[in-house]
Amino acid sequence: MENWKKVMDVNLWGVINVQHVFAKAMVLQENPSIIITTGSKQGITNPPGNAAYNASKAAVKSIVEGLAYELYTSEAPVTAHLFIPGWTYTNMTRNPNPTPEFDITGKPIKEQKPAGAWTAQQTVQYMIDRVRLGDFYIVCPDNETSPQLDRLRMRWGADDACENRPALSRWHPEWKARFDDYIKEGMADERRRRQSPFRRMMVTEGDAGGDELSSWKKRGLAD
Repeated sequence: MENWKKVMDVNLWGVINVQHVFAKAMVLQENPSIIITTGSKQGITNPPGNAAYNASKAAVKSIVEGLAYELYTSEAPVTAHLFIPGWTYTNMTRNPNPTPEFDITGKPIKEQKPAGAWTAQQTVQYMIDRVRLGDFYIVCPDNETSPQLDRLRMRWGADDACENRPALSRWHPEWKARFDDYIKEGMADERRRRQSPFRRMMVTEGDAGGDELSSWKKRGLAD
């Protein structure tokens, strides 16, 4: 229970307290402003193994959605956004006890960013770009997980209730193979859609349905 209390105090009550202190003052300002709250993909897909963290981030998602609704229905000069990072390499995610490695001169080798992760700079720049476009849900990709894969995973999780499947069916032994097939088919459909000449005429670079990673690679912000 102590771990649950600690996680909720930081991840959930930290957000609630900040919103209550700052949002009331911000809505009275004349200049436009924004409130960006950090959520998590685990608060949407709910993978087994860390229930306290998942629950705290699911609650954050719900709270920020409610805040965004209150702000735009009251026509306040403030917008709320939910920032959902992908795999990001920071001091917090580094190996706290790495095995020392040395080069041929005996100097220690600095730990390298994993190939699948984005840097904090890449993640923040992506967030800023999506805020400028007016996005509420800012689901950030990384070098392993594309926006298309994120959408498929989130859609499957939401459909558990709609289709009356077992809880967390993505990891259920009787449903895992079906989930894998769903992902394969969905990614293949996405590739066909992206190759369609009609789509190339209709979709502009940077749209929610566009090939965001390709755009970022062109700008040197993705590996």
